[in-house]
Amino acid sequence: MKGNLILPDTSAILTMMDNEEGADVVENILRTREILLPAIVLFEVYYKTIQHSGIEVAELRYATLKSIKAKHIAELTEPVLLKGGELKAEYQISFADSIIAAYAFVYDATLVHKDPEFEVLTMVDQVKLPYKPKQERRGNGQSGEN
Repeated sequence: MKGNLILPDTSAILTMMDNEEGADVVENILRTREILLPAIVLFEVYYKTIQHSGIEVAELRYATLKSIKAKHIAELTEPVLLKGGELKAEYQISFADSIIAAYAFVYDATLVHKDPEFEVLTMVDQVKLPYKPKQERRGNGQSGEN
């Protein structure tokens, strides 16, 4: 990790919340580092949790994320929008992943994830958590999000 600012991707947050392999790494990062948390990460955690666990669990997780000491960003600024568009066009990654990666790039943050879609983005500093086998992945951005 090159700097102090860390951006946990949706996959990292869900890893921690679902106590998957790598959860301890995410918990430690959230406790000890400066966190950047764009609204799109909260959005993805919320809708994926509704799909897998129901609205009540999703609302609890959303409230938990909102209470985390982090730089919460709701605005999609022009630099993030433009970089996200470039990443989406060049690498054909999902919309959400292109925006999340753009936040990491623009804010010079380290992206923490377990999403193989980010591997092509060598311009973004990354911490890769252990990947799940493909059939076990939650909403990997390949079903209509593009």
